[in-house]
Amino acid sequence: GDNSQKEYNEPVRMRKTLLKMGIPSEKLVLDYAGFRTLDSVIRAQKVFGQDSYLIISQKFQNERAVYIGRKRGVDVIALNARDPKKKSVYLREFFAKAKAFLDVNIFNTQPKFLGEKIDIEKNETRQD
Repeated sequence: GDNSQKEYNEPVRMRKTLLKMGIPSEKLVLDYAGFRTLDSVIRAQKVFGQDSYLIISQKFQNERAVYIGRKRGVDVIALNARDPKKKSVYLREFFAKAKAFLDVNIFNTQPKFLGEKIDIEKNETRQD
């Protein structure tokens, strides 16, 4: 999740919610460089070593994430959370889907920040 602004930190917000739902802290690994869906999907594979995983987000977000993941050879499925009620989200999503298509099929866009590999089984950073 995005945490590019001091007052907006998606990973911490998600962690707090998951802890309230009873998910053990030691089972959570936060990705602070998932600035956009493409970054998160590629980092899940290249940084966190995941070739299959479940995404839980809003339907419009999941559609892009699954598309990007599958185009990258990842076995990814998604569960849809409630969609926001804002109509502006759907207009933005129209352009985000077009950009995702171009990023994956034309430009081979890479994450803004890839970083070191992280062994999520041990929850530690390692150098190759």
